[in-house]
Amino acid sequence: MKLKFQKTKLLSVLIVLTTVFIADAAKAQTKTWVAPDISKAVINPVASTPTILKEAKALYITNCAPCHGEKGKGDGPAAASLTPKPADHTSAALHNETDGALFWKISEGRTPMPQYKKILTETQRWELIDYIRSLSKTK
Repeated sequence: MKLKFQKTKLLSVLIVLTTVFIADAAKAQTKTWVAPDISKAVINPVASTPTILKEAKALYITNCAPCHGEKGKGDGPAAASLTPKPADHTSAALHNETDGALFWKISEGRTPMPQYKKILTETQRWELIDYIRSLSKTK
């Protein structure tokens, strides 16, 4: 009987901890994603040229479009199942972000977005920012 009580108590504790963890994770996902102030002043060293944009588009289609969509609207095929939802790369909010802030976000990632500093070179991440900026020009 004592063993059954201990199992029930352990199960209850696990349920409470799981509930707290899920609630905390949900709360964290609703916070605005703000890059550190120091990153906001960093300038993009890669000039936006037709060649760069062509290369960056290929990177975008492979790495970003599954979640953000080919036109950057945040409506890629994987978007429906993600929390938080992918950013709309054509939005005014994103347009108001500095290149340095975008570079930091792309580099560091945030669940469910991976850390692209582990996947793409620094130059490729800057090129992606040039391409993302081009999306808001073609609304």
